[in-house]
Amino acid sequence: MAHNVRQPDDDYIPPELIGAQMTPEQFEQVCRKYRKLRIELTSTGELIVMPPTGLLTGMRNAHLTSQLAEWTQKDATGVCFGSSTIFALPNGAWRMPDVSWYKREKWDRLTNEEKEDFARVCPDFVVELRSPDEEVPVLLSKMSEYIANGASLGWLIDPSTKRVYVYRPNEEVVVLENPESVSGEPLLPGFTLEMAKLW
Repeated sequence: MAHNVRQPDDDYIPPELIGAQMTPEQFEQVCRKYRKLRIELTSTGELIVMPPTGLLTGMRNAHLTSQLAEWTQKDATGVCFGSSTIFALPNGAWRMPDVSWYKREKWDRLTNEEKEDFARVCPDFVVELRSPDEEVPVLLSKMSEYIANGASLGWLIDPSTKRVYVYRPNEEVVVLENPESVSGEPLLPGFTLEMAKLW
């Protein structure tokens, strides 16, 4: 009787790479070889494979992305990116925020080739939406990393505690307890994230 044997494809990564240490150059090669994988690289060279999300997290992320995308289309001063976009940060880390935004003036300076390739920039605005299997201290550190590498605004949204951690350069982290909405001012004028569907 024949057995179906799963062949290596874009969803496969050799087990020996999980938790492996690698350089940014090696990581880029892995990204190009396994394009469907959700992976990140820390600034210390640790490869992180991110599992698929559950239904609730996926639904929340859809609401989050759609709100920012709708505002971005109307505002036209920047470009919105979804959770599959990876950014090579100046410190050597490669990160995939759940949603991000980049100023139009910076976007327009990129060549067509740069726009098609992996982003070697840091977004101006990033959001991480915590899923149940993610540890808060790890996400808080990631948010600090975004700010240290050039982001002007970052939000960590934790549905389990209904908290939003707001990050800005040279400012203390602000923790919002069960907010009804969160304002993106002044970086994102007129953008307010309605939280009802994210809780």
